[in-house]
Amino acid sequence: MVGPGRPLFVLFGSSIVEFSYGNGGWGAILADYYARKNAAIQPALVIVYFGGNDSCIPHASIKGPHVPLQEYIANMEKIAVHLMGLSEKTRIIFLSCPPVNEEMHRLTQDSKLCVTNRSNESCKKYSEACKQLCWRMGLKVIDLFTIIQEHDDQSTPCFIEDGIHFSAEGSKVLAREILKAIRNADWKPTLYCNAMLPEFAEDSDYDSE
Repeated sequence: MVGPGRPLFVLFGSSIVEFSYGNGGWGAILADYYARKNAAIQPALVIVYFGGNDSCIPHASIKGPHVPLQEYIANMEKIAVHLMGLSEKTRIIFLSCPPVNEEMHRLTQDSKLCVTNRSNESCKKYSEACKQLCWRMGLKVIDLFTIIQEHDDQSTPCFIEDGIHFSAEGSKVLAREILKAIRNADWKPTLYCNAMLPEFAEDSDYDSE
């Protein structure tokens, strides 16, 4: 029996996306939620994240990944325009620049340099710029800066030791926000996992209630 057409989700971005399939990563969480429900050629949903590296503080003597704010905005707009041109049915969610845990990150830096290239002041500027761009273009955006700051504390740290990349707890927070955005979106057909048919129509002992 041929199952229903299944949507393909694309995660597009820097190392926070690259690491999202590690132990307890948010990409792995989403893949688990959508098991047997997403595998097509034309993407139904593209999730875009850039900004963490772009927002690094530039240093005169050290080459780094910093991208000036206006250039970052222009790059993100180019990505958005390209994705919007793929298909009227391709849905897009942008993730704004998250915060960093400055104390944790500082501990990973060379004490001899006495410098860190990450700050929440800079991250917030890039997060706000991403949000403003998405609002202007009518795209969905998840405010990672605010959401992660609200959840990150000593009892439930959202970051691994480097203070930049998400821990299992941080990934749970992000996956929950992505699923919430998909559930609340006025998209037809819906892409919310609980409203989608499984790949195989027959009942299975392994399907959840």
